[in-house]
This record gives sequence, C-alpha cells and structure tokens, in this order.
Amino acid sequence: MTQPAIRAHRPLVMGRNGAVASNHPVATQAGLDVLRAGGNAVDAALATALTLGVVEPHMSGLGGDGFYHVLDGRSGRSTVFNGTGTAAAAATAEFYRARADGIPNFGALSTSVPGSVAGLAAMHARFGARPWSALFGAAVEAARDGFAATHGYRHFAGENRHRLRPDARSAATFLGADGAPPALGDLVTQPDLARTLEALAAGGAAAFYEGAIARRMAAGLAAAGGLVTADDLARCRAEEAAPISVSYRGYEVRQTPPNSTGFTMLQMLKIVERSDLAALGWGSAALVHRLVEAKKLAFLDRERHGADPAGRAIPLDRLLSDAHADRLAAMIDPERAADRPVKGARAEGDTTYFCVVDRDGNAVSAIQSINSAFGSGVTAGDTGILMNNRMCYWHLDPGHANELTPGRRVRHTMNAPFVLKDGRLWAVLGTPGADNQVQVNLQVLVAMIDFGLDPQQAVEAPRWSSSQAGQEANHPHGGDGSLTLESRFPAETVEGLRALGHSVKAVGPLEGPCSVEAIRVLDNGIRMAASDPRRDGWAGAY
Repeated sequence: MTQPAIRAHRPLVMGRNGAVASNHPVATQAGLDVLRAGGNAVDAALATALTLGVVEPHMSGLGGDGFYHVLDGRSGRSTVFNGTGTAAAAATAEFYRARADGIPNFGALSTSVPGSVAGLAAMHARFGARPWSALFGAAVEAARDGFAATHGYRHFAGENRHRLRPDARSAATFLGADGAPPALGDLVTQPDLARTLEALAAGGAAAFYEGAIARRMAAGLAAAGGLVTADDLARCRAEEAAPISVSYRGYEVRQTPPNSTGFTMLQMLKIVERSDLAALGWGSAALVHRLVEAKKLAFLDRERHGADPAGRAIPLDRLLSDAHADRLAAMIDPERAADRPVKGARAEGDTTYFCVVDRDGNAVSAIQSINSAFGSGVTAGDTGILMNNRMCYWHLDPGHANELTPGRRVRHTMNAPFVLKDGRLWAVLGTPGADNQVQVNLQVLVAMIDFGLDPQQAVEAPRWSSSQAGQEANHPHGGDGSLTLESRFPAETVEGLRALGHSVKAVGPLEGPCSVEAIRVLDNGIRMAASDPRRDGWAGAY
C-alpha cells in the first residue's frame, strides 16, 4: 500500500497506558485524570460524559440521550448500553399532526424523555470500578466555577439565540447580559446544574428518574408546556444489547444496533468493499463518487427500516448480507451520479462523541446528544438541565418505519463503532453530525484501512457530505440533493465530480460537517489519539 503524503496540522498524541479523545479539552482532561488515578475506561467515560454535558452544553447533557459501547479488553466482547429515551405517553402523532407546524424544532413540545443518565448508570453498574459518586468532581467544578467560552461555543450560541431567548433561564445562562453570545474567554457558570449533579452523584439514576430531580424536572417541563411527565421519567430504562458487525477487508467493524442507524455505516462498508478503492486514488473524483453512491443506496434502506425494533422487525441479516451488498454495488454507475431521493428523511445535528482506551485494553465508544444545538432551548425549572429536542426526529407520515409512537424510541443517527483486527482492538472512532455521522465515519475508516493513514491524518483529511431529497433527520425531513466538498479537494476532483453529475457545493477548508475523535491501538500497545480541528476537540494520552 502506498500511503498518500498528507500533512496533519495537529500532533498525533501517543501513550502506552491510556488515551481519551473528546470534543472539549476540559472533558478530555477529566477522563485522563480518572485513568491516571487508577480508574478503568468506563470510569473515565462516565467522567468525560458528565463533563462534556457541562462544557459543551449546546451538544449534550443530562437532558439528552446516548449510546455507550463498551469493549472488554480481556474477552474481546463488547456490549452496547442504549441510553435513548422514548416519546412521552401524551406525545401522539395525532396531537402533532393537528398543529400547523407539526413537530416544533424547539420549545417544550420538542422534548422527549432523556435517556442518557440511564445509559451511563447501566454502563457503570456493569463495568465501572470506582464509585459512581467519585466521578462527578470535574463536571461539578466546571458547572459551579464556569468554563471559558470558546470560538466554537460562541458560534453555536450566536446561531441559536432564537432558541435560547424565549426561556429566561436558558438565556441568562448561555447568553451574555445583552442577549448576544458571551465574549471569548468569558466564564459560563451553571450553579443550578452543579447542584443537580451533586444530587445525582449522591442519589444515582433513581434520583434522576424517580426522586427529587425527577419531580423538579417534570414540574419545570409542565410549566413550559411540555408533555414529558414524572410518570414518563419513571418508566425510563436503559437497554443492554449485543453489537452488530460486518467484516471489512479482514477487519471486524462493530456497531450499535437499532434504534441506532449504525447498520447504515456497515452497509456502506460492505458495498464499497466490492471495489478496489486504493486503485481509484486518494482524493480522486472516482473514489469520492464511489463512496457517495454507496451512501445513497444505504440511506434508502435506512429510510425503509430504521426504527425502534420493539415495534418493527428489522431484517438486519438481509441488509448486511453479501448478496444484498452485491446487488447494491452492481447498481452504482461509475460514470454517472444517481438521483436517489428518500421518500420520508441533511440536518446538522449537534451531538458529541468521545472514546477511551485504558491500560488493560478496555475501551468505550460513546456518543450523546440533545439533538440540535442547545436542544429545545428549554431549561427544566431550577434543575439547570437543558432539555433535548429529539421529538424532531420522528416522522408523522402514517405507515412510515419511524412514525411517532408514544412510549417508543425514535430512530437515531447516533452510532458508536469499534474496529477489531484478529480479535483485538484496532481502532475506536466516531463523530457527532446527524445524517453526516455515518458518512464521515466511512471516510475516516477508508482513509485508515484502505490508504494507511494514521488517525490524525484521517481526521483532518478533506471531507464530503451528501444530501438526498427527503433525507434530513429533523422534521420536516428535507434535503437538497447536493454534494458538499471542503475546498482542500483538488480542483480536478471537484470538476470531475461535476462532470459525473453531482451538484457540488463548496465550503471552507475545515468547514465540512462533524468532529471526529479517534484512537488507534498499535501492535506494541501504543495508543495513538486524534482529534478534529473543526470544533473544540482534543486528544490526550499518557
């Protein structure tokens, strides 16, 4: 394999004992501190997850959802903890169809039951080593004493003032006194959230779903006009599941099962495995075309089958079969882009991803989200908890695979993969970014496996994102049929894709979607950690 000569502008961080890569330096440090103090990967993941919910409040938090994929370094087995909540009992399709705007993009009616805390608690109960209450320190400190507003934070706060201003608590917390984003370096403090985190540390998940926190959260949502009640919160349970997987060029790629759409990324890999991608050339129009066309086909199956498996049989054996991959690969025309609208669902989702590997080879691939930036914009009373707007992911079309059903989990774009080689962890990686997540994960995996790039090179490489009509995850599920390319692609690639019939849009050199974090484990045990410069990501190892 001839590796492309690619310069990465961030250092590749390497260590022998452990590594953490997350979308904020403070959260990465929280995880590393736990590892250094003798905690395992799950302990570090809990500290990282809680801290991310404080210092990246526009992406995730206690009011959101998550998938937590844990690899046992000794056995090589992995377990998925599904911490995604359900639609409230009163959240019927009929209720939202009767509204002029359908499912609102923000406000209390956009909120579903938050499941992240349940997922984190289930993960820690099964695999954690240090006490639950001992892992909240960094998150409490950041909430109480504040975190410094970054360029990234100011960008998202500025874009979402309309979402925050209607809620007095949210506006006072996340915007400046003048209603504009805080100045660079200004401290964002969340004292109410600090008290809630302390109560959660002391009382565990039971306090969040059935105790004092639950009662205050439900009262705050009711006052804001929401549908999530104390009974809805009390019914929330995390699910423990086995991962799904495929083989790709001798590597085992594991993914989160439905209601995650991790299967979509696995489908793409199986389709493109039918081609010699290295022979197409790194960064070429032919390579991008082949990947994009595979994505389009896989997204058709996502639309047909992505749902809560509790209410619908999802034919994963067929979708991930060699025969199905052969059939789909044969549909790709190497000389022409296909127009493949999905008839149901490019929303830019605002989520966060992180990964951890400890000294014993245990690892966590984790993703959590409040959906859009700052979620619903609603803070649940005096809890300091900013609530999700995950209801927007539901469809209102009768008979749609993802049709809104009270008490069910919505289809999620969140996914948390692992890559193994000969039964041992080879890489863990992932990204936020809604519909773009699986597309960008595909590109990073192809860069690392087919072209031999190290994780930092793969993370920084120019990327594309494809939008099909009807694809968008968020209601009303639009999409414009475009192919967006970062400007670092060669001019001949851009022109070549236009000649193939792609509707190309250009964005700045690092303005493409997502924010990948990745850790690669070498045969000698070195952990190589990488972070994406497109947001506030940071990697650490020791």
